[in-house]
Amino acid sequence: MSLKSFQLNLSNIRPWLFTLGLFWLLGSVGLGWLVNSFLILFTILSLAPVVAFFGFRWWLSRNLVTDNCPVCGYQSSGLNNSQLQCPNCGEQLMVQSGHFQRFTPEGTIDVKAVEVSARAIEE
Repeated sequence: MSLKSFQLNLSNIRPWLFTLGLFWLLGSVGLGWLVNSFLILFTILSLAPVVAFFGFRWWLSRNLVTDNCPVCGYQSSGLNNSQLQCPNCGEQLMVQSGHFQRFTPEGTIDVKAVEVSARAIEE
């Protein structure tokens, strides 16, 4: 066995020996609390994405509103208490209480037109 092949084999084992030595040192010095804190931190970091995923789904199910545009009747989705533009007609909409409403700036009076037949005017 030559010296070069022995060094090559030892270089493959070196990371494992270092890790084993580090754990032995931590165990003998009495730093078990450090190992436990790393395990707790690892557990928290591995559970955080799962909790965030289900939390986001819960929030989205409570705040996503699907309704028809009051102007053109096109069905679209938006977040509750936000503003959006209808993708079909371009009307500015406000999402409030689970329904779409036309967004009118302050000072604007929104009037609904009602069609009246000529006979109703004559009577």
